[in-house]
Amino acid sequence: MECHDLSSFTKIKINLHFGVMEHAFEPLKNDLIIRAAWGQKVERPPIWVMRQAGRYLPEYHQAKGTRDFFECCRDPEVASTLTLQPIERFAGLIDAAIIFSDILVIPQAMGMTVEMVDKKGPHFPNPLKSPDDGQYAEVMNKKVDVAKELDYVYKAITLTRKKLQGRVPLIGFCGAPWTLLCYMVEGGGSKIFKEVKTWIYKYPEETKALLQKIAEVCVEYLALQVKAGAQLIQVFDSWAGELSPSSFKKFSQPYLEYIAKHLPRKLKEMGLDPVPMIVFPKGAWYALDAACDMGYNVVGLDWLHSPEQTLKTVGDRPITIQGNADPGVLYGSHASITEVVEEMVKGYDWANRKKGWIVNLGHGITPFVNPEDLRFFFQEVHRLTKTD
Repeated sequence: MECHDLSSFTKIKINLHFGVMEHAFEPLKNDLIIRAAWGQKVERPPIWVMRQAGRYLPEYHQAKGTRDFFECCRDPEVASTLTLQPIERFAGLIDAAIIFSDILVIPQAMGMTVEMVDKKGPHFPNPLKSPDDGQYAEVMNKKVDVAKELDYVYKAITLTRKKLQGRVPLIGFCGAPWTLLCYMVEGGGSKIFKEVKTWIYKYPEETKALLQKIAEVCVEYLALQVKAGAQLIQVFDSWAGELSPSSFKKFSQPYLEYIAKHLPRKLKEMGLDPVPMIVFPKGAWYALDAACDMGYNVVGLDWLHSPEQTLKTVGDRPITIQGNADPGVLYGSHASITEVVEEMVKGYDWANRKKGWIVNLGHGITPFVNPEDLRFFFQEVHRLTKTD
């Protein structure tokens, strides 16, 4: 949905497994992040944070109950409830919701089993071992019915849009092909990335074929999220920093570019308006310049970037930057939080530019953060960027 359509109801036809339904969503009352993402001047920088709906919130644990993590993702009512929790707790302070889901639903849709192990994280009981193990051929040959396999995500998005009642826009997302590949061959998180490094250096062509397959699924998945009601999308390349600059150009960048190029085309084919696209290549500090030319509207930064150097790299390109406070500051004092916010406001030259910046952390909220310290972070952003 483009900015000039915000004053009227948006009708979107949702293709669900039980048929085609038409949904009317309430007009947006706060379109700040959409305008900022499109590069427009805005009255203050919009704010949201990654993992804003999650385990640091006591109400998250109450709503989750005894359900498995992926059970929550697959239950549209629960997923929408969790999505809305930070919007309700921090009412008036944050400018976007992000649908409660997980990047690993794509490998699941591609036929792989993924479990969420308590205190350990995601686990693939049968990761891809090599191009010769048989499972690689199964994954490559599987015709992924994204509409059917991930129907629960689209239902959650539509339900959440209705519950939001136009308070703030809703962000949809996916994992980047490289990051998803890492999980699919490592079997979970890793410190040395032995298996995926084996793949890229021993089986480079098979790796690229799999990355292309994942990228195509990502485009279809994101397009259907927009059809269901997502108003922006973000692509999380969480393990981008594990690649060398030359390897990034081979195994990450082409597939991020594929998504940025083909998603707008897909939306047009479906009769849908374009939405702002955000890319987040975490840890790949060397790739900032390239990321600005990949076709995304917004480039998300981790906390390894300085705002001043970032603006120099971006130059006069019409790119909005998203980030990039160290999430660890939320463990610190309020004075430290104020200092970090002041550094960002000054570093991104907000007083003079009034555009090109979405406030966020440099990654997701980490465990055990006090929600009231996050509230203070939001309040300081508002205070220090307030226009009289």
